[in-house]
Amino acid sequence: MVTQGCDTIAPVSEAPTAGPAGERASLPALTEIEAAAEVVYQTMLPTPQHRWPLLAERTGCQVWVKHENHTPIGSFKARGGLYMAHRLLAEGKAGAGLLAATRGNFGQAVAFSAAAQGLAATVVVPRGNSRDKNAAMRSQGARVVEHGADFQEAYERAATMAAEEGLTFVPSFHRWLVQGVASYGIELFTAVADLDAVYVPIGLGSGVCGVLAARDALSPTTEVIGVVSEALPTYKLSFEAGEPRSTPAAPTIADGMATRVPDVDALAMMAGRLARVVAVTDGQIEAAMRAYFSDTHNVAEPAGAAPLAALQTGDETERMRGKRVALVMSGGNVDRELYARALAGRD
Repeated sequence: MVTQGCDTIAPVSEAPTAGPAGERASLPALTEIEAAAEVVYQTMLPTPQHRWPLLAERTGCQVWVKHENHTPIGSFKARGGLYMAHRLLAEGKAGAGLLAATRGNFGQAVAFSAAAQGLAATVVVPRGNSRDKNAAMRSQGARVVEHGADFQEAYERAATMAAEEGLTFVPSFHRWLVQGVASYGIELFTAVADLDAVYVPIGLGSGVCGVLAARDALSPTTEVIGVVSEALPTYKLSFEAGEPRSTPAAPTIADGMATRVPDVDALAMMAGRLARVVAVTDGQIEAAMRAYFSDTHNVAEPAGAAPLAALQTGDETERMRGKRVALVMSGGNVDRELYARALAGRD
């Protein structure tokens, strides 16, 4: 599936808050991440990080892959959803159930996490959304509502439904999500010492901010490099400018990185901590998907393959030659047609 990108807008009034702006923009401390990890591990096991010799031959450096495609929903977002649902229930803010607007993985995370806490979940998706992702959300127990021509219209309908039905709107970026997601960073840095760099895809920012928090706590000399789609370089432009920069809608296969408007709290967490942001093309992403299948026999969705795509760009390959590098495979949820096309491509 090719997406035109999605707007990220300010959370609606029903969205949970997590303290003043300064707190929301700070990275979680190690004790906070460990507390969130305890909640996450009540429902799912840690994921592996494997060193792959064929990837090392391909890239000229030692390569570990953090396999977030091995979570119960095939995406790292399960972690943040579990901690968010736990906190909402513990603080009496779950209302009549949880509601989210999504195109896929985040909706699965909300559905999975709500079920784990005994809560109802509603997910609003645009018409024409991936049938496979809709089916996956329903299988997790969510009510899936199709509305609007794009994410923006689905988001607006979700805000209305939250007010009408007494549901709690779950935003796509929140400090609680970062705390839960950071648990995979703790796993990675505990298992693999002295990493020179970690490449992380950026959607709205919870993944990369979670890695930054874990890095600061356990491996402060490791560079963290963000990866975005060249078609929607929102976070690259914003990070380099030091202020939010929006981008126009554009087609990309990487719906997990299709963000047109950055989250200001995410940018504040990245500022001064992220080494740089690398943009990759759809063609480079498809080549990385093929490489992952050939070298590891793992299925990577486009956003999950983007870190390898970045490492294989000329500048990054030279920077990392002979070094110890980790790649975050953020998920493996890809439509069959898109994956077949990627595998059929030629390098």
